[in-house]
Amino acid sequence: MPSWFEGPLAAFDTETTGIDVEQDRIVSAALVVQRGAGSLPEVRRWLVSPGIPVPEAASSIHGLTDAHLQRHGRWPAPVMDEVARSLAEQAARGTPVVVMNAPFDLTLLDRELKRHRNASLSSYVSLRSLAVLDPRVLDKHLDRYRKGRRTLTDLCAHYGVELAGAHEAAADATAALEVVRAVGRRFTSRLGTMTPAELHDRQTVWYAAQARGLQAWFALNGSQEICDPAWPLRPELPAAA
Repeated sequence: MPSWFEGPLAAFDTETTGIDVEQDRIVSAALVVQRGAGSLPEVRRWLVSPGIPVPEAASSIHGLTDAHLQRHGRWPAPVMDEVARSLAEQAARGTPVVVMNAPFDLTLLDRELKRHRNASLSSYVSLRSLAVLDPRVLDKHLDRYRKGRRTLTDLCAHYGVELAGAHEAAADATAALEVVRAVGRRFTSRLGTMTPAELHDRQTVWYAAQARGLQAWFALNGSQEICDPAWPLRPELPAAA
C-alpha cells in the first residue's frame, strides 16, 4: 500500500488584502486536488471583490487590483460558502488538505464566513476530519536545526520543487502540495507509519512548541510581538467591551 504522501492530496491557498486575519479580506482562493503523485491536478479558482479597498502593497504582491476585482470578482458571501463546502468535500473523501501556514489561510476563511455567512468554518467541516498538512510546520519540526527562512519559496528551493507564478493562489497551492510530498519522501522513516489524521494531531503540538520557541526569541531580543500557539485555526478574539 502506498504511503499517504504518494496518494491523493488536496491543497488550499488564498491571496488577500493584507496579513491581519481579523480585518483583512480574501481576494482570491484556489483548491488543487491531485489523485496521486504525478497525476494531473484538478484546479478550482475563485476571484473575490472584497468590498474594501485593496492596498497597493498587496496588489504589488499578487497583482490583483481594485479595478480588476470589481470587474471580475464575485461577491464574497457565495464564494466563501463554495470554498468551505469544497474543503468539506475533501474531508468527506478522506483527502488530506495541504495548507501552507494554515493558521493564516484557515483563520481568514473562518472570519470571512462569519462576516458574510454568519457561520464558522467548523460549521462546515471538522478541522480534525480535514487532516490538514502544513509544510512549514512539518519542515520546521523534521529539520529544526537548518538555518534560514522557511517561506514557500525557500521550501521549494530546498526540496527541489518548481514554483511557477508565485503569489497566485493555485500556483502556491500546487507548490505547497509538492513540498509536502517531498517532505514525506525525505523523512519516510519518521512519517511513513503515521496517518494524515495522526499527523494533524502531532502538528498541533509541534506548532505550539515552535510558537513558544519563537516567543522566547522575541522576548530575548526585546520584541513585544505575540506568537499565537493555536494551529490550524486561531481562536476568535473576544469582543471589545
